[in-house]
Amino acid sequence: MTVQELPGATSHPAWKLRTDPAPLLPDPEPYQVLGTDAVGRLDAELLLGLYDALVHGRRYNAQATALTKQGRLAVYPSSTGQEACEVAAALVLQEQDWLFPSYRDTLAAVARGLDPVEALTLLRGDWHTGYDPREHRIAPLSTPLATQLPHAVGLAHAARLVGDDVVSLAMVGDGGTSEGDFHEALNFAAVWKAPVVFLVQNNGFAISVPLAKQTAAPSLAHKAVGYGMPGRLVDGNDAAAMHEVLSDAVGLARSGGGPTLVEAVTYRMEAHTNADDASRYRGDAEVETWRRHDPILLLERELTGRGLLSDERIRSASHAADTMAAALRERMNAEPLLDPMDLFAQIYATPTPQLREASAQLRAELDAENER
Repeated sequence: MTVQELPGATSHPAWKLRTDPAPLLPDPEPYQVLGTDAVGRLDAELLLGLYDALVHGRRYNAQATALTKQGRLAVYPSSTGQEACEVAAALVLQEQDWLFPSYRDTLAAVARGLDPVEALTLLRGDWHTGYDPREHRIAPLSTPLATQLPHAVGLAHAARLVGDDVVSLAMVGDGGTSEGDFHEALNFAAVWKAPVVFLVQNNGFAISVPLAKQTAAPSLAHKAVGYGMPGRLVDGNDAAAMHEVLSDAVGLARSGGGPTLVEAVTYRMEAHTNADDASRYRGDAEVETWRRHDPILLLERELTGRGLLSDERIRSASHAADTMAAALRERMNAEPLLDPMDLFAQIYATPTPQLREASAQLRAELDAENER
């Protein structure tokens, strides 16, 4: 006797949960637009705007990395090579939507309009976050892996309950998918059909641990099926494909269609951070192979081949990026004016006894120092 033949089987609550998984499955290969006929349906100004943003993002990454060598940043997790993911994540959101970044996603925050200095303040060690999350609709940069994902679900679900038109886009690396927070967030999002998009930037390594030592799944996008949401597998270095897939996912969430898990296959060209020696776990040949699939190179080649990108536009994008970098460098070279008492600000609405005690002790020490 099969399960279906058991008396009352089809009326069992668990049976009603069964759905056809086929529509949820990702493509067998990462979805691409550049170099295919699909690019012809995209607006030329959109593609040119993506190009400008990629050039700007690459220069931002280079300048932030240089600031670590000058001692102006304590640490910088570069997203060089992943700019297409970062830029697309920011550009597909509307003003009222929320971005939930990880520690590597300062570029996404900048592309969404955040002041570059404010985006780097946490990594400088000056302040808890460096910006007002509510003003910019950007959650604090999350250093613990994947802890921002349940927050993204909670905010989106709460916004829908009160009738606000809000979508959360939560970014995480491949290493973050091994955390329990990832499971909890996807499970709740699917059950509640919360308006959330999960973007996994699969750059091949969780610091030094390759993906094959983290999961045996056919792809990270396949994990979506187990939660009951669609999974999308996309070339993370194809800016046009990233924009299209994320736009579709945001649109689905906004229309009440629930969450989507997007896996962007990309590559981290730089070390994990300036404190990491990437040569310990990957070779130069591997890096050079991915340089030929650079997101700027791919888009520039497409636009040039279609006669859409002039030499003047290339120079203009480069000049604008250099101007941004010079301003960032100048402002970061200025010594910050810090008040140690700020350590106790904006932690609790009503400070705990322990915080009041520590605050009073520090105030007494500072007063004694000033009297000398």
